Amino acid sequence: MKQVSIIGMGALGLMYGSLIQKHTSDINVTYIMDEERSHRYQNVSFEINDETFHFQAAAAENASVADILIVAVKYPALDDAIELMKNCIGPNTVIISVMNGISSEQKIGERYSFDSIVYTVAQGMDAMKFGNKLVYTKSGELRVGITKTGNPAKLTRLIEFFREAGLAYTLEEDILHRMWGKFMLNVGINQTCMVYNQSYGQVLAKGESNRTYFAACREVLAIAAAEGIALSEKDIQDYTAILQTLDPKGFPSMAQDRINKKKSEVDMFAGTVMEIAQKHGIQVPTNEFLYQQVKKIEQYD
Repeated sequence: MKQVSIIGMGALGLMYGSLIQKHTSDINVTYIMDEERSHRYQNVSFEINDETFHFQAAAAENASVADILIVAVKYPALDDAIELMKNCIGPNTVIISVMNGISSEQKIGERYSFDSIVYTVAQGMDAMKFGNKLVYTKSGELRVGITKTGNPAKLTRLIEFFREAGLAYTLEEDILHRMWGKFMLNVGINQTCMVYNQSYGQVLAKGESNRTYFAACREVLAIAAAEGIALSEKDIQDYTAILQTLDPKGFPSMAQDRINKKKSEVDMFAGTVMEIAQKHGIQVPTNEFLYQQVKKIEQYD
């Protein structure tokens, strides 16, 4: 593993790039972007947990084939990212997406090859990025696995890379269950924190926002069952326990979007819940409420 390419310089993209750069000496980390942005980021420094980092940026048209390709963009940028990555992918490239949601791997696989994809869930981190500054107290772990269309050899290569780069991981026998569980968590906590303008700790305290959080999660239980995924109340409790380990003053990505006046991933969360619910004739009033409220918030001046 000599070339790691990352698409996305948000909180997760920068966190993983900095961890790989710190823990390895012979792996080249390059951020892939459009030509205009690649010129702009050539001499930009980032402050990550009080350390200064400089990263290599490359225009997509000049990108070389990657051993590992990490997709770390927000959902609204996924289609552009899929176009940007085309020169990075060769027959031996391993692609992982650390994006939220349950659809990025499907979109990437349809455009390129499911053989290259190892399904990945990033969880347990509390990274927050504002401008060129990134802070986190927990880097979390990567849950990984393959479906029937996956390539076991590429999963093995990815795990070897995680070990070399010092990235915490867990191998999942049922990765789709894990992905749906993380999706459920994000539907609950991301949207609730944004709508109520509250931190993790505030939402976990008793009150209206806490009731909204659990109601949104339970609506995901309903649509998951309709899709053949056996999520349960235990999954809600397990993921809530993970939230309780994070900085109670921290904010998830959608709440950060509100602070930064950026478009959020609500279409990937409530939007997906509503779409699947409609297909199965399931009522999801909490997610409909959250969707409407986020769209109102996003009418930034």
